[in-house]
Amino acid sequence: MNNKEQKDKNTVETEQTLKLINRRTLTITGVTDTDKFDEGKVLLYTCLGELLVKGKDLRVSSLSVETGDMVIEGEISSIQYGDSKVTGPMSIFGKITK
Repeated sequence: MNNKEQKDKNTVETEQTLKLINRRTLTITGVTDTDKFDEGKVLLYTCLGELLVKGKDLRVSSLSVETGDMVIEGEISSIQYGDSKVTGPMSIFGKITK
């Protein structure tokens, strides 16, 4: 693999996009992990940190661990970034010391 291919590979791993269509379908790239989700909220982690999606009748319709892509459908009312340094759920020790 040459330097350009290596650089392109690294860029893809750290790039993140959000695409919201009519407040009903949210496509997210750069997803590293999910913490919890229900019909009212989805808490996930991206290469840029925590991301909280709120709404009604939310469901994760697609999730690819290999590519880091996720699709959330439902009535989306809020998209909020959290701590940019947190890219995955905290361990029990991390939660105690926070």
